[in-house]
Amino acid sequence: MAAVEHDADVIVVGAGPGGSTTAYHLARHGVRVLLLEKTEFPREKVCGDGLTPRAVKQLVKLGVDTSTEAGWLRNRGLRVIGGGIRLELDWPDLASFPNYGLVRTRLDFDDLLAKRAVEAGATLRTGVTVTGPVLDETGRSVGVTAEVGPDKTPATFHAPLVVAADGVSGRLPLALGLTKRDDRPMGVAVRRYYRSAVKHQDDYLESWLELRSREHPDKLLPGYGWIFGMGDGRVNVGLGALNSSPSFGKTNYRRLLTDWLGNTPEDWGLADEANADGPILGAALPMGFNRVPHYTRGVLLVGDSGGMVNPFNGEGIAYAMESGELAAEVAVQALARPAGAERERALAAYPTELKVRYGGYYRLGNVFVKLIGNPQVMRLATRHGMPHPTLMRFVLKLMANLTDPRGGDAMDRVINALAKAAPAV
Repeated sequence: MAAVEHDADVIVVGAGPGGSTTAYHLARHGVRVLLLEKTEFPREKVCGDGLTPRAVKQLVKLGVDTSTEAGWLRNRGLRVIGGGIRLELDWPDLASFPNYGLVRTRLDFDDLLAKRAVEAGATLRTGVTVTGPVLDETGRSVGVTAEVGPDKTPATFHAPLVVAADGVSGRLPLALGLTKRDDRPMGVAVRRYYRSAVKHQDDYLESWLELRSREHPDKLLPGYGWIFGMGDGRVNVGLGALNSSPSFGKTNYRRLLTDWLGNTPEDWGLADEANADGPILGAALPMGFNRVPHYTRGVLLVGDSGGMVNPFNGEGIAYAMESGELAAEVAVQALARPAGAERERALAAYPTELKVRYGGYYRLGNVFVKLIGNPQVMRLATRHGMPHPTLMRFVLKLMANLTDPRGGDAMDRVINALAKAAPAV
């Protein structure tokens, strides 16, 4: 193949939280970054809009102002409802993470992160749909092919490294032959905004472990639910289900959402269709490293593209941002080496470090998903766990992956030991 002029040192495909974080950290290190996004900002995404302290830490690293004056709604922790019990659990006080979470719509959240990447020096191009890799004679990626603008004008962009942060669809990884693994968990979520004068201001993210309908209050509906106040007169309401559930793929989740909301208190306004703000939207949640390898032939996978959603709680933004930061660190070191064996040795550190950080924890999460997919197990766990606040604080730390890696309390040490002892996925 003839030598070509590189359009960038690294091409990042997708300007979601993972892609923009990758581009930001690369640009901060002086790397020429081309960030390609298929849509225009601001743009809607299906998400619960709730951010745990793990995600907040990443925002702070990007220099984002997370104050209420900057439009963020802070929360103190998680309110868990199930087994006839309502329990408020504060985020833990840790050295490693802040003790507050945030809520903000994805409509401007992603836009804000993309702007931070541009401010750091990245070049953002929107309206560019990446269709596949450009491969050299050895089969290594040296760029991407794309369709630009409403006319879908064909284009080619070249760079020695490519980061795939194109979400659950993973068009670029699929073009490289990287398909989803069926032995890893997959979830589905639907959500909708509602106007609610009662629930829109809330100090806690609210999680419902049991869903019941108004018509059949004695029958448990499949899945779990959430209600997150947005602070602007609206709430984000949604539910999720896992592929370990017998009803997965056989349920109309949009109907299920309205069925559950019909059983919520009337003054919340969630059972009234007149209070709905927009349609019910759905999305898949790729969990537990369900697409690997995370590095191959010049392409690194970040966030949902690499199936990095936490199996315990469905959180994806924090892991997209964390993997983006790691991908940037590895890419910077790799680009400082000559192309060939030395550079590949540096790039191999990316999947290795991902396994060290998350492999054992995700293994535990995969087991957890299989267990709670059984309605009887879930019912027993809710009935016997919810009455014990200390146990539930442990569960919160485990499910949100919030521990201090060194030191910490007894709960931290137990969780860290479990994750270390579990074989990496």
